[in-house]
Amino acid sequence: MFNLLPISHFNKKITFKLLCVCSISCLSFSSWAFSFDDVVTEAENLSKKAYVQPSKNIPNELASLQFADYQKIFFNHPKAYWGDRKSRFKLEFYHEGMYFDTPVKINEIVNNQVNEIKFDPSYFDLSKIKLDKLDTKHLGFAGFKVHYPINSPDKTDDEIFTALGGSYFRAVGKDQRYGLSARGLAIDTGEMTGEEFPRFKEFWIERPEPNQKHLVIYALLDSPHVAGAYKLTLVPSVDTTVTVEAKIFFRDSVKKLGIAPLTSMFLFGPNQPSPLLNYRPAMHDSNGLSILANNNEWIWRPLNNPKRLSFSSYTLENPKSFGLIQRDKGFDDYQDLDDHYERRPSVWTEILGDWQKGRVELVEIPTADETNDNIVAFWVPQKQYKGGDTLDIKYRLHYSLNELQRYPDSVARAISTRLSLGDIKQANLVRKLDGSNAYVIDFAGPQLSKQIPVKINSSINNGSIVSCEAQYNPIIKGWRVLVRFNVEDNKKATDIRIQLLSEKTNEVLSETWSGQYPAQ
Repeated sequence: MFNLLPISHFNKKITFKLLCVCSISCLSFSSWAFSFDDVVTEAENLSKKAYVQPSKNIPNELASLQFADYQKIFFNHPKAYWGDRKSRFKLEFYHEGMYFDTPVKINEIVNNQVNEIKFDPSYFDLSKIKLDKLDTKHLGFAGFKVHYPINSPDKTDDEIFTALGGSYFRAVGKDQRYGLSARGLAIDTGEMTGEEFPRFKEFWIERPEPNQKHLVIYALLDSPHVAGAYKLTLVPSVDTTVTVEAKIFFRDSVKKLGIAPLTSMFLFGPNQPSPLLNYRPAMHDSNGLSILANNNEWIWRPLNNPKRLSFSSYTLENPKSFGLIQRDKGFDDYQDLDDHYERRPSVWTEILGDWQKGRVELVEIPTADETNDNIVAFWVPQKQYKGGDTLDIKYRLHYSLNELQRYPDSVARAISTRLSLGDIKQANLVRKLDGSNAYVIDFAGPQLSKQIPVKINSSINNGSIVSCEAQYNPIIKGWRVLVRFNVEDNKKATDIRIQLLSEKTNEVLSETWSGQYPAQ
């Protein structure tokens, strides 16, 4: 549909009469420009056809690779697209292998023409896995990556964006390392019927101009229940942004639709220490879910690694934003010289337009391994979509190491959450403990530095609060809250909410800390 040729390529022996007849259509043709509407048309047409399961095409030698071996497949950097131009962007590709076993079609848009980027074995070096003699001419790309000089103006090999597997993509800003992943769409995540993973089956990437500071990527999404058109606008910066515009066409009804899904990892941290001795005090790509409601209430939900599948949801109407946040930003928080979790970005989803009623849902999956992404957060609209329906969505993802810039000075944050025995002051003495547990929460912010007297608004379900006390913490110029609680049913999760108010004016001073003590 899109492989159109310029007028100069037509037969020059065409008669004058035919030229006159065709003059109007030829004028229209020459002014044609590929746009998001073309991908929308592709998605709509695709949704009217039966879903076709993509076929796998890789040999056993590549299919059986372990992740460490797959990482040894190198792209030959001198063959990077746009590397011979003055463009600040460069485009490289991923080889098929492991469970990335289905090729994706990648096109380049140049001067309003769509040119498919053909797979070429010479793009890759397979010698490190001793497969350089393997015949791979019949294979395709598994995905692509984008380079841009984000850390230094003269350094052009900074990888800032990657699209690999399903509808997953990741991005980074200045001085950041890859952390959580975004997805185009989530369907039936955590449902007993099993999750459906839509995939980007084709990409169109606009060749950037020499001084261009953004990159436009179009994508066609496909799955048994939906087809979708996506436009991603990537803007590299200190805080890189990806603006997502999408139109979804439903082949069939979807039980649970997850919009703007974020996928991350939480293994352990101070609110849930490692069950095994570990010199690292924490290991996670994100340690909390943050939500800004339409009434300007900020909600903070520390993440857990539960013993069984766990769901939390926050019913809202037209929220402003939500995100998975890496709140701890010091090396001492992790003590990891290899993975540097303190450089993993927080990702905020800025909601553009009216998303109406629905809920932010958090899914936490048990894991014993930091290589498994066990955290998923997304928006679930209240409306149920059925076959023939369409959905337009738009949002902007912000990749940042500076969480503070999004918070007003009037809102204090829960900068740390620690789990403890409830009878903490007796814990080191030879006395019988009372069986309660406790969360120790430190709140800090410009408003609290004035040492305003505070009171605590608290609530709990599946348990009872034994005591809830606040103590001024001069080290952080904020307040420490110690909430002791008993659990009613250990087989169920216990949710606790804490909020600081001004003792004099009843003004809300902090975000709502919404912690969950996992089922045991």
